[in-house]
Amino acid sequence: MFTMRHCLWAINFWVLFCFCSVGYAYSPREVINLNREWKYMQGDLQGAEKTDYDDNNWETIGIPHSFSIPYFMSKDFYTGYGWYRKRVFFTERNLSGKIFLEFDGVFQEAEIFLNGKFIDRHCGGYTGFSVDITDAAQKGDNVLAIRVNNLWQPTVAPRGGEHVFSGGIYRNVRLVLKSSTYIGWYGTFVTTSGLDVSNGKYGIVDISTEICHSEPETGNFRLVSNILSSEGRIIASAQKIIQLKGNTNQVVKQQTERIEHPFLWHPSHPVLYKLESLLFKGDELIDREETSFGFRWFEWTKDHGFFLNGKHLYFKGINVHQDQAGWGDAVTDAAARRDVALVKQAGFDMIRGSHYPHSPAFSKACDEEGVLFWSEAPFWATAGEKKDGYWTASAYPVRQEDCKEFEENVLQQLEEMIRIHRNHPSIIAWSMCNEPFFTAPETMHGIRKLLERMVARTHQLDPTRPAAIGGAQRPLGTERIDLIGDIVGYNGDGSTILDFQQPPIPNMVTEYGSTTSDRPGEYIPGWGDLQKNDAWKGVEWRSGQAIWCGFDHGSIFGEEMGKMGIVDYFRIPKRSWYWYRNAYANIAPPIWSVSGIPARLRLEASQYTGIRADGTDDVQLTVTVLDETGRELSNSPAVRLTLLSGPGEFPTGSSILFEADSDIRIMDGKAAIAFRSYYAGESVIEATSPGLEPARVKLTFSGAPVYQEGETPQVKNRPYIPFALQKQHKMQSFGLNNPAFGSSAAQGHATGYAADGKLDTWWEPENSDRKVYWTLDTERFLMLDEVCVRFAGAAPYQYKIEVSENNKDWIVVSDKTGNHVPLDSDLIKSDRQVKMHYLRISFPHSERYVTPKLAEVEVRGQLY
Repeated sequence: MFTMRHCLWAINFWVLFCFCSVGYAYSPREVINLNREWKYMQGDLQGAEKTDYDDNNWETIGIPHSFSIPYFMSKDFYTGYGWYRKRVFFTERNLSGKIFLEFDGVFQEAEIFLNGKFIDRHCGGYTGFSVDITDAAQKGDNVLAIRVNNLWQPTVAPRGGEHVFSGGIYRNVRLVLKSSTYIGWYGTFVTTSGLDVSNGKYGIVDISTEICHSEPETGNFRLVSNILSSEGRIIASAQKIIQLKGNTNQVVKQQTERIEHPFLWHPSHPVLYKLESLLFKGDELIDREETSFGFRWFEWTKDHGFFLNGKHLYFKGINVHQDQAGWGDAVTDAAARRDVALVKQAGFDMIRGSHYPHSPAFSKACDEEGVLFWSEAPFWATAGEKKDGYWTASAYPVRQEDCKEFEENVLQQLEEMIRIHRNHPSIIAWSMCNEPFFTAPETMHGIRKLLERMVARTHQLDPTRPAAIGGAQRPLGTERIDLIGDIVGYNGDGSTILDFQQPPIPNMVTEYGSTTSDRPGEYIPGWGDLQKNDAWKGVEWRSGQAIWCGFDHGSIFGEEMGKMGIVDYFRIPKRSWYWYRNAYANIAPPIWSVSGIPARLRLEASQYTGIRADGTDDVQLTVTVLDETGRELSNSPAVRLTLLSGPGEFPTGSSILFEADSDIRIMDGKAAIAFRSYYAGESVIEATSPGLEPARVKLTFSGAPVYQEGETPQVKNRPYIPFALQKQHKMQSFGLNNPAFGSSAAQGHATGYAADGKLDTWWEPENSDRKVYWTLDTERFLMLDEVCVRFAGAAPYQYKIEVSENNKDWIVVSDKTGNHVPLDSDLIKSDRQVKMHYLRISFPHSERYVTPKLAEVEVRGQLY
């Protein structure tokens, strides 16, 4: 007889079956997006952390946010302080557990206050952090205040770099409510093992989970770890009873049973699994967390390159900076996803995260799109004056009193990068640096020791991935840094210098190309440094190569240095992107736009509905000029996008104007910008241009309070006024450690020896070379003042010195091809205004030809 008791048993069994087969849907942990409705004011304001501070005249903004919005590739940017304030409401129930603020990224120093009380400080602009605000929280209204600065600091990495360093809370902020015993912030580490996971027969999941117990009494807990398939079905599990003493943390180790025939993660089939971590106290679920991961294995080899899941893969990579038009670094998760998708669409299968840890959303997008990822710590530098105070400083501190704190900051950011990103199957290497050799010569010993510490720390934190030395093509000789790690990446001329051919450890070309162009550009690849000896085709012992670079970006050395992407700053592909897409993905290029008679506009959106209004999502709008037949034109009349009704904002406010001669450009008949909202509702946007038929789109935003016409605060218009520092026409010196290329190089006399700062080393060509030349890439655009050439010993050298902006069109600045006088040096003063980026010295063969022994070349000039 089927009784009510049987019915209840059946119901309980069904509930238990559902939980066991598909995992828990409920979680006692509460995660609240905190991106909406902040108050912001630029400057350092006394007392702004206090609860009774009047912020009524501050701007209402949303996160992600940057000090520099709106930003369009200016080399200058505001440096100083900015304050953020927000009111947060807590119930008595909220106060019964732990309360955390989680930040995905603040550049570069953040001081957190709650209700006027200082809570914590974080220094490091590219890694997230968690702050415990439990003790300062109170029932009812709470005032959260964040003091942020982007000041250059001698003890914070990076001390030098080439991109821009705009301040702000430029990545997501979350409020996380947990029980008093909980899984730690990014406290789960998932690895896969198994005797035959390499060919997919079975796999085992190893799990490390950090459990934090904040109660004073000892307690017993149960950790259940379920492995979920992509369909959400539990396919393996493990559980452990743990005893935690009061106010302690413990890392719990678990291992699942065998999982038969797991699908392997690969760029062509990026299959992901989930770990569901369930923490119980008795029968009560007190915390739950999901972690995505993938089954895959890889191997870097020094002789045969890179292998993924047992198969050789010569990866085709690309370097990526994070900033985008208008919003600068303050891009949404959706915008990061679009960047990864553009890379994937062009047939690339690897990204180098130049030159800092990217957002968690970026790594997630690489996992889901199927793109290998080289994640890099923010320890790097650049050419230029090595003086403290700005981001051209020495990579390593020049003052002894700064060294210890600097090294600890570098190690802190390295540890945060690995902790945050370690479960992403797309990540195949942790890179320690990029070009740290751009440092004061006396600090090279410190560089080496710090890199050794970083490599050792990486091995401790994640034994499953190699520690890489990125941008390691200098110095040459006995002080090389390229062999300190497990693998190495060479930039620029490092791909051709004889010293770095078939090194004794696995390697790749981390940068090649560096071709400046405006959209649309030419339908050509940018092999650049790999052109020599057809190195772009790949060699057996090299694992892959990554072009510099994917997207145009802001640069402290001006927009010419920032326009080396195959996609422009507005995220419209250049023709070179289509070349790679044709070569790598076998997709023919479109019909190029042509000049004609404009008749109307077309306005398109990357999505039209279901756009989240919480700062994690946005929509890319693209406007195209058409003739009356609908053909795309290259004509570029001024076009304005205007928000006619509903919520949302451009980086400039409620409208944005694109003009051909503006930083906010329409080019080749196209313009684009990202549009976001922090309120739900339908937005109508219109594209107009004088004399042309306009176009409109409707966008639907959701997941936030509904926009009420006349009641919801209006977006403040932010006119674009490029920030300008006081012009300083300083003479700067270039040549030391800059890329150098030659027609050939004799054994032991690499091209780089003429740019290493040492007179006892030199470049000389091979004896058989009959078209002898040596070229220096200053990596900057400058107005030439003088060139100093030094030789290793006096001889009647005959040569010609030329300079060029594009490495194609050359201007002669000195012609000594008729020289008969022995000389060991030469100083050439420019008697006219000459713009340059490259310098070439050619030595023509003649009866009086003397094999050149070029010891050092120094170029001096002013940046423009």
